[in-house]
Amino acid sequence: MPRSESSRALPPAADAEPAAGRPGPDAPAAPRAADLLVWYDRHRRVLPWRALPGETPDPYRVWLSEVMLQQTTIAAVRPYYETFLARFPDIAALAAAPEEAVMSAWAGLGYYSRARNLHACAKAVAAAGRFPDTAEGLRKLPGIGAYTAGAIAAIAFDRAEAAVDGNVERVMSRLFAVEAPLPGSRPEIRRLTQGLVPAARPGDFAQALMDLGATICTPKRPACALCPWMLPCRARLLGTQETLPRKVRAEKGALRRGAAFVAIRAGDEAVLLRTRPPEGLLGNMAEPPTSAWEPGYDPAGALLDAPLDARWKRLPGLVRHGFTHFPLELTVFLARVGLNTQAPPGTRFTPRRDLADEPLPGLMKKVLAHAFDPKPEPVKAPRGRPKKNPPPMPLLAVFDEPETVEEPAPRVRPVPKPRPRIAEAPPEREDIFIDEVPVEEGPAPRRTARGTTRRRR
Repeated sequence: MPRSESSRALPPAADAEPAAGRPGPDAPAAPRAADLLVWYDRHRRVLPWRALPGETPDPYRVWLSEVMLQQTTIAAVRPYYETFLARFPDIAALAAAPEEAVMSAWAGLGYYSRARNLHACAKAVAAAGRFPDTAEGLRKLPGIGAYTAGAIAAIAFDRAEAAVDGNVERVMSRLFAVEAPLPGSRPEIRRLTQGLVPAARPGDFAQALMDLGATICTPKRPACALCPWMLPCRARLLGTQETLPRKVRAEKGALRRGAAFVAIRAGDEAVLLRTRPPEGLLGNMAEPPTSAWEPGYDPAGALLDAPLDARWKRLPGLVRHGFTHFPLELTVFLARVGLNTQAPPGTRFTPRRDLADEPLPGLMKKVLAHAFDPKPEPVKAPRGRPKKNPPPMPLLAVFDEPETVEEPAPRVRPVPKPRPRIAEAPPEREDIFIDEVPVEEGPAPRRTARGTTRRRR
Protein backbone atom coordinates (compact mmCIF):
# COMPACT_ATOMS: atom_id res chain seq x y z
CA MET A 1 0.00 0.00 0.00
CA PRO A 2 1.59 3.33 -1.00
CA ARG A 3 2.47 5.79 1.71
CA SER A 4 0.37 8.95 1.89
CA GLU A 5 1.82 12.45 1.85
CA SER A 6 0.79 13.06 5.45
CA SER A 7 2.84 10.12 6.66
CA ARG A 8 6.02 11.14 4.85
CA ALA A 9 8.95 11.51 7.24
CA LEU A 10 10.63 14.87 7.58
CA PRO A 11 14.27 15.29 6.57
CA PRO A 12 16.88 15.08 9.30
CA ALA A 13 18.14 18.20 11.02
CA ALA A 14 21.23 20.00 9.79
CA ASP A 15 23.43 18.62 12.55
CA ALA A 16 22.27 15.03 12.05
CA GLU A 17 24.52 12.52 10.36
CA PRO A 18 23.50 11.89 6.72
CA ALA A 19 22.38 8.38 5.85
CA ALA A 20 24.91 6.13 4.17
CA GLY A 21 24.60 5.89 0.42
CA ARG A 22 22.17 7.77 -1.71
CA PRO A 23 19.25 9.20 0.31
CA GLY A 24 15.76 8.11 -0.58
CA PRO A 25 12.93 10.45 -1.57
CA ASP A 26 11.54 10.49 1.98
CA ALA A 27 14.85 11.35 3.64
CA PRO A 28 16.83 13.92 1.66
CA ALA A 29 20.38 14.67 2.67
CA ALA A 30 21.22 17.58 4.93
CA PRO A 31 22.15 20.84 3.15
CA ARG A 32 25.85 21.26 2.46
CA ALA A 33 27.75 24.54 2.35
CA ALA A 34 29.86 23.21 -0.55
CA ASP A 35 26.79 23.04 -2.83
CA LEU A 36 25.92 26.65 -2.08
CA LEU A 37 29.51 27.82 -2.70
CA VAL A 38 29.60 26.09 -6.10
CA TRP A 39 26.42 27.93 -7.05
CA TYR A 40 27.83 31.22 -5.70
CA ASP A 41 31.02 30.92 -7.77
CA ARG A 42 28.88 30.82 -10.91
CA HIS A 43 26.13 33.31 -10.04
CA ARG A 44 27.58 35.79 -7.55
CA ARG A 45 26.41 39.38 -7.94
CA VAL A 46 28.89 42.13 -8.72
CA LEU A 47 28.39 44.92 -6.18
CA PRO A 48 30.52 48.05 -5.63
CA TRP A 49 31.33 47.11 -2.03
CA ARG A 50 32.02 43.44 -2.73
CA ALA A 51 35.62 42.32 -3.33
CA LEU A 52 36.24 40.43 -6.55
CA PRO A 53 37.63 36.87 -6.46
CA GLY A 54 41.24 37.00 -5.32
CA GLU A 55 40.92 40.48 -3.74
CA THR A 56 41.14 41.20 -0.02
CA PRO A 57 37.93 42.80 1.35
CA ASP A 58 38.23 46.31 2.80
CA PRO A 59 36.70 46.36 6.33
CA TYR A 60 35.69 50.02 5.92
CA ARG A 61 33.73 49.33 2.74
CA VAL A 62 32.16 46.19 4.16
CA TRP A 63 31.08 48.03 7.32
CA LEU A 64 29.75 51.05 5.39
CA SER A 65 27.71 48.91 3.01
CA GLU A 66 26.24 46.76 5.79
CA VAL A 67 25.11 49.81 7.74
CA MET A 68 23.55 51.37 4.65
CA LEU A 69 21.79 48.16 3.65
CA GLN A 70 19.93 47.91 6.93
CA GLN A 71 16.22 48.30 6.09
CA THR A 72 17.16 49.58 2.61
CA THR A 73 17.34 47.91 -0.80
CA ILE A 74 20.48 47.55 -2.90
CA ALA A 75 18.97 49.67 -5.69
CA ALA A 76 18.48 52.57 -3.27
CA VAL A 77 21.85 52.18 -1.56
CA ARG A 78 24.10 51.92 -4.63
CA PRO A 79 24.14 55.64 -5.67
CA TYR A 80 24.38 56.81 -2.04
CA TYR A 81 27.25 54.44 -1.34
CA GLU A 82 29.32 55.65 -4.28
CA THR A 83 28.70 59.33 -3.45
CA PHE A 84 29.41 58.78 0.26
CA LEU A 85 32.61 56.88 -0.50
CA ALA A 86 33.84 59.62 -2.83
CA ARG A 87 33.23 62.19 -0.09
CA PHE A 88 34.67 60.08 2.76
CA PRO A 89 37.13 57.61 1.18
CA ASP A 90 38.36 56.07 4.44
CA ILE A 91 37.59 55.81 8.11
CA ALA A 92 39.88 58.72 9.00
CA ALA A 93 38.10 61.10 6.62
CA LEU A 94 34.71 60.10 7.99
CA ALA A 95 35.84 60.49 11.61
CA ALA A 96 37.26 63.98 10.94
CA ALA A 97 34.15 65.26 9.13
CA PRO A 98 31.59 67.41 11.01
CA GLU A 99 28.35 65.72 11.88
CA GLU A 100 26.36 68.11 9.66
CA ALA A 101 28.35 66.95 6.62
CA VAL A 102 27.73 63.29 7.45
CA MET A 103 24.00 63.87 7.92
CA SER A 104 23.84 65.81 4.67
CA ALA A 105 25.52 62.96 2.76
CA TRP A 106 23.13 60.49 4.39
CA ALA A 107 19.99 62.53 3.66
CA GLY A 108 17.48 60.46 1.71
CA LEU A 109 18.47 57.04 3.03
CA GLY A 110 16.17 57.22 6.05
CA TYR A 111 16.64 55.77 9.54
CA TYR A 112 18.90 58.69 10.41
CA SER A 113 20.03 57.25 13.71
CA ARG A 114 22.24 55.01 11.58
CA ALA A 115 24.12 58.06 10.31
CA ARG A 116 24.74 59.36 13.82
CA ASN A 117 25.94 55.93 14.94
CA LEU A 118 28.07 55.64 11.82
CA HIS A 119 29.87 58.86 12.66
CA ALA A 120 30.36 57.85 16.29
CA CYS A 121 31.66 54.42 15.22
CA ALA A 122 34.13 56.03 12.80
CA LYS A 123 35.53 58.14 15.59
CA ALA A 124 35.93 55.09 17.84
CA VAL A 125 37.66 53.04 15.14
CA ALA A 126 39.93 55.93 14.17
CA ALA A 127 40.91 56.37 17.78
CA ALA A 128 41.66 52.64 18.12
CA GLY A 129 43.59 52.59 14.86
CA ARG A 130 41.68 49.68 13.25
CA PHE A 131 38.45 47.66 13.27
CA PRO A 132 38.14 44.80 15.75
CA ASP A 133 38.43 41.49 13.88
CA THR A 134 35.98 39.46 15.99
CA ALA A 135 32.22 39.55 16.30
CA GLU A 136 32.48 40.20 20.05
CA GLY A 137 34.76 43.19 19.52
CA LEU A 138 32.60 44.61 16.75
CA ARG A 139 29.47 44.39 18.90
CA LYS A 140 30.99 46.94 21.26
CA LEU A 141 31.06 49.66 18.59
CA PRO A 142 28.16 52.15 18.23
CA GLY A 143 25.42 51.05 15.86
CA ILE A 144 26.71 47.49 15.29
CA GLY A 145 24.31 44.71 16.22
CA ALA A 146 24.47 40.93 15.95
CA TYR A 147 23.89 40.75 12.20
CA THR A 148 26.32 43.55 11.26
CA ALA A 149 29.00 42.16 13.56
CA GLY A 150 28.64 38.68 12.06
CA ALA A 151 28.70 40.01 8.50
CA ILE A 152 31.83 42.16 9.02
CA ALA A 153 33.64 39.40 10.92
CA ALA A 154 32.87 36.81 8.23
CA ILE A 155 33.34 38.92 5.08
CA ALA A 156 36.17 41.23 6.13
CA PHE A 157 38.09 38.98 8.54
CA ASP A 158 37.14 35.45 7.39
CA ARG A 159 35.70 34.48 10.76
CA ALA A 160 33.27 31.53 10.93
CA GLU A 161 30.32 33.70 11.96
CA ALA A 162 26.70 33.62 10.85
CA ALA A 163 25.24 36.76 9.29
CA VAL A 164 21.44 36.51 9.51
CA ASP A 165 19.45 39.23 7.76
CA GLY A 166 15.96 39.11 6.29
CA ASN A 167 17.03 37.14 3.22
CA VAL A 168 18.83 34.56 5.35
CA GLU A 169 15.85 34.23 7.69
CA ARG A 170 13.65 33.40 4.72
CA VAL A 171 16.09 30.82 3.31
CA MET A 172 16.61 29.10 6.66
CA SER A 173 12.90 29.09 7.53
CA ARG A 174 12.15 27.25 4.29
CA LEU A 175 15.21 25.02 4.32
CA PHE A 176 14.33 23.61 7.77
CA ALA A 177 10.54 24.28 7.65
CA VAL A 178 10.56 26.49 10.74
CA GLU A 179 6.90 26.96 11.66
CA ALA A 180 7.44 29.31 14.60
CA PRO A 181 6.73 32.91 13.53
CA LEU A 182 9.22 35.72 13.44
CA PRO A 183 10.63 37.47 15.40
CA GLY A 184 10.35 34.76 18.07
CA SER A 185 12.06 32.19 15.84
CA ARG A 186 15.21 34.25 15.28
CA PRO A 187 17.37 32.50 17.91
CA GLU A 188 16.53 29.12 16.38
CA ILE A 189 17.22 30.39 12.84
CA ARG A 190 20.54 31.81 13.94
CA ARG A 191 21.50 28.48 15.52
CA LEU A 192 20.62 26.62 12.33
CA THR A 193 22.59 29.09 10.21
CA GLN A 194 25.65 28.91 12.44
CA GLY A 195 25.59 25.12 12.09
CA LEU A 196 26.04 25.43 8.32
CA VAL A 197 28.90 27.97 8.28
CA PRO A 198 32.02 26.24 6.90
CA ALA A 199 35.49 26.71 8.31
CA ALA A 200 36.78 27.62 4.84
CA ARG A 201 35.37 30.63 2.97
CA PRO A 202 32.89 31.78 5.65
CA GLY A 203 32.73 35.24 4.06
CA ASP A 204 31.74 33.83 0.67
CA PHE A 205 29.20 31.60 2.41
CA ALA A 206 27.61 34.61 4.12
CA GLN A 207 27.36 36.50 0.83
CA ALA A 208 26.11 33.40 -0.99
CA LEU A 209 23.22 33.07 1.48
CA MET A 210 22.32 36.72 0.91
CA ASP A 211 22.41 36.26 -2.88
CA LEU A 212 20.34 33.08 -2.69
CA GLY A 213 17.61 34.85 -0.75
CA ALA A 214 17.68 37.90 -3.00
CA THR A 215 17.62 36.12 -6.37
CA ILE A 216 16.27 32.55 -5.96
CA CYS A 217 14.50 32.10 -2.60
CA THR A 218 12.44 35.26 -3.05
CA PRO A 219 9.41 36.16 -0.91
CA LYS A 220 6.94 35.27 -3.68
CA ARG A 221 7.26 32.49 -6.25
CA PRO A 222 10.71 31.19 -5.32
CA ALA A 223 12.61 29.57 -8.19
CA CYS A 224 13.04 26.22 -6.44
CA ALA A 225 14.15 24.44 -9.61
CA LEU A 226 17.26 26.65 -9.74
CA CYS A 227 18.14 26.40 -6.06
CA PRO A 228 21.30 24.49 -5.09
CA TRP A 229 19.47 23.32 -1.96
CA MET A 230 16.32 22.17 -3.74
CA LEU A 231 16.62 18.53 -2.64
CA PRO A 232 17.30 19.07 1.08
CA CYS A 233 14.68 21.85 1.41
CA ARG A 234 11.96 20.66 3.79
CA ALA A 235 9.46 23.38 2.85
CA ARG A 236 9.66 22.37 -0.81
CA LEU A 237 9.07 18.75 0.18
CA LEU A 238 5.98 19.78 2.15
CA GLY A 239 4.81 22.31 -0.42
CA THR A 240 4.89 25.19 2.07
CA GLN A 241 7.77 27.21 0.65
CA GLU A 242 5.56 30.16 -0.31
CA THR A 243 3.99 30.36 3.16
CA LEU A 244 7.26 30.61 5.09
CA PRO A 245 8.55 32.34 7.08
CA ARG A 246 5.62 32.91 9.38
CA LYS A 247 5.38 36.42 10.74
CA VAL A 248 3.42 38.05 13.51
CA ARG A 249 1.52 40.83 11.83
CA ALA A 250 2.59 44.14 13.28
CA GLU A 251 -0.19 46.64 13.72
CA LYS A 252 0.57 50.00 12.23
CA GLY A 253 -0.03 53.10 14.28
CA ALA A 254 -2.86 55.51 13.71
CA LEU A 255 -2.59 58.20 11.05
CA ARG A 256 -1.00 61.41 12.29
CA ARG A 257 -1.46 64.87 10.84
CA GLY A 258 0.43 68.13 11.07
CA ALA A 259 1.38 71.35 9.28
CA ALA A 260 4.64 72.45 7.64
CA PHE A 261 5.50 76.15 7.17
CA VAL A 262 7.71 77.10 4.21
CA ALA A 263 8.81 80.74 4.38
CA ILE A 264 10.67 81.97 1.27
CA ARG A 265 12.70 85.16 1.50
CA ALA A 266 12.60 87.58 -1.43
CA GLY A 267 15.81 88.23 -3.30
CA ASP A 268 17.82 85.05 -2.73
CA GLU A 269 14.85 82.65 -2.43
CA ALA A 270 16.20 81.50 0.95
CA VAL A 271 14.07 79.02 2.87
CA LEU A 272 13.52 79.12 6.62
CA LEU A 273 14.88 75.91 8.22
CA ARG A 274 15.62 74.55 11.64
CA THR A 275 17.39 71.49 13.08
CA ARG A 276 15.34 68.83 14.83
CA PRO A 277 16.35 67.68 18.32
CA PRO A 278 19.05 64.98 18.39
CA GLU A 279 16.78 62.50 20.17
CA GLY A 280 13.76 60.96 18.56
CA LEU A 281 12.52 60.71 15.00
CA LEU A 282 14.68 62.41 12.33
CA GLY A 283 17.10 63.55 14.97
CA ASN A 284 19.56 66.29 13.99
CA MET A 285 17.99 66.55 10.53
CA ALA A 286 16.95 69.83 8.90
CA GLU A 287 13.34 70.75 8.23
CA PRO A 288 11.02 73.67 7.56
CA PRO A 289 9.29 74.45 10.87
CA THR A 290 6.40 72.08 11.52
CA SER A 291 3.67 71.68 14.08
CA ALA A 292 3.25 68.67 16.32
CA TRP A 293 2.27 65.44 14.56
CA GLU A 294 -0.90 64.21 16.21
CA PRO A 295 -3.83 62.00 15.20
CA GLY A 296 -6.36 64.74 15.92
CA TYR A 297 -4.46 67.73 14.51
CA ASP A 298 -6.78 70.27 12.83
CA PRO A 299 -5.17 72.27 9.99
CA ALA A 300 -7.84 74.96 10.41
CA GLY A 301 -5.98 76.25 13.48
CA ALA A 302 -2.49 75.66 12.12
CA LEU A 303 -1.56 79.35 11.92
CA LEU A 304 -1.19 79.36 15.69
CA ASP A 305 1.87 77.14 15.15
CA ALA A 306 3.46 79.34 12.46
CA PRO A 307 7.09 80.30 13.19
CA LEU A 308 6.62 83.98 12.30
CA ASP A 309 3.96 86.52 11.37
CA ALA A 310 3.39 86.52 7.62
CA ARG A 311 0.66 86.15 5.04
CA TRP A 312 0.47 82.36 5.05
CA LYS A 313 -1.29 80.64 2.19
CA ARG A 314 -2.58 77.12 2.55
CA LEU A 315 -1.50 75.08 -0.47
CA PRO A 316 -3.81 72.55 -2.07
CA GLY A 317 -3.12 68.87 -1.57
CA LEU A 318 -1.22 67.01 1.15
CA VAL A 319 2.27 65.62 1.63
CA ARG A 320 2.06 61.98 2.67
CA HIS A 321 4.86 59.91 4.15
CA GLY A 322 5.06 56.50 5.78
CA PHE A 323 7.23 55.84 8.81
CA THR A 324 7.83 52.42 10.31
CA HIS A 325 5.19 52.80 13.01
CA PHE A 326 2.71 55.30 11.58
CA PRO A 327 1.66 57.16 8.40
CA LEU A 328 1.79 60.96 8.27
CA GLU A 329 -0.08 63.69 6.37
CA LEU A 330 1.22 67.25 6.33
CA THR A 331 -0.64 70.34 5.19
CA VAL A 332 1.82 72.83 3.69
CA PHE A 333 1.56 76.59 4.27
CA LEU A 334 3.60 78.99 2.14
CA ALA A 335 4.61 82.60 2.84
CA ARG A 336 6.89 85.01 0.99
CA VAL A 337 8.69 87.43 3.30
CA GLY A 338 10.86 90.48 2.75
CA LEU A 339 14.62 90.43 2.32
CA ASN A 340 15.18 92.08 5.71
CA THR A 341 13.13 89.47 7.62
CA GLN A 342 15.08 88.10 10.56
CA ALA A 343 15.01 84.37 11.28
CA PRO A 344 13.37 83.52 14.61
CA PRO A 345 15.57 81.98 17.34
CA GLY A 346 16.54 78.40 16.52
CA THR A 347 15.97 78.83 12.80
CA ARG A 348 18.01 80.01 9.80
CA PHE A 349 17.49 81.12 6.25
CA THR A 350 19.26 78.89 3.72
CA PRO A 351 19.50 80.10 0.10
CA ARG A 352 17.75 77.81 -2.31
CA ARG A 353 21.02 77.08 -4.14
CA ASP A 354 22.49 75.69 -0.88
CA LEU A 355 19.60 73.39 0.07
CA ALA A 356 21.52 70.38 -1.28
CA ASP A 357 24.05 70.84 1.52
CA GLU A 358 21.39 70.68 4.23
CA PRO A 359 20.64 67.31 5.89
CA LEU A 360 17.06 67.25 4.63
CA PRO A 361 15.27 63.89 5.01
CA GLY A 362 13.04 62.55 2.29
CA LEU A 363 9.89 63.82 3.98
CA MET A 364 11.14 67.41 4.08
CA LYS A 365 12.30 67.24 0.48
CA LYS A 366 8.72 66.33 -0.39
CA VAL A 367 7.48 69.34 1.59
CA LEU A 368 9.81 71.76 -0.22
CA ALA A 369 9.00 70.25 -3.61
CA HIS A 370 5.31 70.71 -2.87
CA ALA A 371 5.87 74.30 -1.78
CA PHE A 372 7.72 75.25 -4.97
CA ASP A 373 5.36 73.26 -7.21
CA PRO A 374 2.11 72.50 -5.39
CA LYS A 375 0.04 69.60 -6.65
CA PRO A 376 -3.71 69.39 -6.02
CA GLU A 377 -5.13 66.40 -4.25
CA PRO A 378 -5.76 63.62 -6.81
CA VAL A 379 -9.36 62.56 -7.30
CA LYS A 380 -9.84 59.01 -6.12
CA ALA A 381 -11.52 56.67 -8.55
CA PRO A 382 -14.70 55.04 -7.25
CA ARG A 383 -14.32 51.49 -6.06
CA GLY A 384 -16.12 48.60 -7.65
CA ARG A 385 -17.10 47.92 -11.21
CA PRO A 386 -17.09 51.05 -13.36
CA LYS A 387 -20.50 52.20 -14.50
CA LYS A 388 -21.39 52.33 -18.15
CA ASN A 389 -21.40 55.79 -19.65
CA PRO A 390 -24.87 57.03 -20.59
CA PRO A 391 -25.58 57.60 -24.28
CA PRO A 392 -24.59 61.06 -25.54
CA MET A 393 -27.27 63.73 -25.27
CA PRO A 394 -28.19 65.91 -28.27
CA LEU A 395 -26.53 69.32 -28.24
CA LEU A 396 -29.87 71.19 -28.27
CA ALA A 397 -31.66 69.03 -25.75
CA VAL A 398 -34.30 70.81 -23.68
CA PHE A 399 -34.28 69.53 -20.11
CA ASP A 400 -37.20 71.65 -18.83
CA GLU A 401 -39.86 70.22 -21.11
CA PRO A 402 -41.36 66.81 -20.42
CA GLU A 403 -40.37 64.06 -22.70
CA THR A 404 -42.90 63.57 -25.52
CA VAL A 405 -43.50 60.55 -27.68
CA GLU A 406 -44.44 61.17 -31.28
CA GLU A 407 -47.52 59.29 -32.45
CA PRO A 408 -46.99 57.19 -35.51
CA ALA A 409 -48.37 58.66 -38.75
CA PRO A 410 -51.64 57.09 -40.00
CA ARG A 411 -51.22 54.43 -42.58
CA VAL A 412 -52.50 55.59 -46.04
CA ARG A 413 -53.44 53.12 -48.72
CA PRO A 414 -51.48 53.93 -51.85
CA VAL A 415 -53.52 54.89 -54.93
CA PRO A 416 -52.18 53.70 -58.30
CA LYS A 417 -51.25 56.42 -60.77
CA PRO A 418 -53.54 56.78 -63.79
CA ARG A 419 -52.27 55.40 -67.02
CA PRO A 420 -51.12 58.00 -69.53
CA ARG A 421 -53.72 58.80 -72.20
CA ILE A 422 -52.63 57.84 -75.72
CA ALA A 423 -53.25 60.65 -78.24
CA GLU A 424 -55.03 59.62 -81.40
CA ALA A 425 -53.41 60.32 -84.76
CA PRO A 426 -55.05 63.22 -86.73
CA PRO A 427 -57.08 62.21 -89.77
CA GLU A 428 -55.20 62.15 -93.04
CA ARG A 429 -55.83 65.23 -95.26
CA GLU A 430 -56.41 64.67 -98.94
CA ASP A 431 -54.99 67.99 -100.15
CA ILE A 432 -51.49 67.27 -98.88
CA PHE A 433 -49.29 65.12 -101.02
CA ILE A 434 -45.66 64.60 -101.83
CA ASP A 435 -44.30 64.49 -105.34
CA GLU A 436 -41.79 61.76 -105.70
CA VAL A 437 -39.24 63.29 -108.04
CA PRO A 438 -35.88 61.64 -108.57
CA VAL A 439 -33.04 63.86 -107.37
CA GLU A 440 -29.26 63.79 -107.51
CA GLU A 441 -27.07 63.09 -104.54
CA GLY A 442 -26.64 66.15 -102.39
CA PRO A 443 -28.26 67.86 -99.46
CA ALA A 444 -31.41 66.39 -98.16
CA PRO A 445 -34.53 67.88 -99.76
CA ARG A 446 -36.44 70.39 -97.68
CA ARG A 447 -40.17 70.04 -97.29
CA THR A 448 -42.23 73.06 -98.22
CA ALA A 449 -45.24 74.29 -96.42
CA ARG A 450 -47.46 72.81 -99.10
CA GLY A 451 -45.95 69.42 -98.64
CA THR A 452 -43.83 69.41 -101.77
CA THR A 453 -40.06 69.15 -101.67
CA ARG A 454 -37.72 71.79 -102.91
CA ARG A 455 -34.17 71.11 -103.80
CA ARG A 456 -31.55 73.13 -101.95
CA ARG A 457 -29.28 75.13 -104.10
